[in-house]
Amino acid sequence: MAIPGYDSSNVAEFTLEHAGARVAVVAGVVPDEFGLEKSGRDPPVDALADPVELVALEDLKAVEAVRIALVYDPSKLPPGASPTDVAVAVDGEDGWEALESTVDLEETTVTATLNDRPPGSTVVAGYDDSDDGGGVQ
Repeated sequence: MAIPGYDSSNVAEFTLEHAGARVAVVAGVVPDEFGLEKSGRDPPVDALADPVELVALEDLKAVEAVRIALVYDPSKLPPGASPTDVAVAVDGEDGWEALESTVDLEETTVTATLNDRPPGSTVVAGYDDSDDGGGVQ
């Protein structure tokens, strides 16, 4: 999974196939422990997939970019919802926070690209009907 603007030889990629999750990282130090695993946390009410844990996220050093891609189930969208009202959400200090995301309707994936590590280590694809991108409950 490429990160636009970065040489693919500098990108460390991780996949959790059975959860439909991928993460790509450009960082000065990506520890061997870093990776993805299914999370034991309860998903938010508006989750469209099971939560995924970014293992050893706090051990990434000199982060330049993180790209998170999650498969979601469009049949879990509320009736009348736009199929583009989907975001990657992170379980941060103040609850679930939707990240600015792009949706691929054909692949039913949602992707967020950050210039730093996300504000939490648990991520999920969720329904986001807010105008400001912060509406995952």
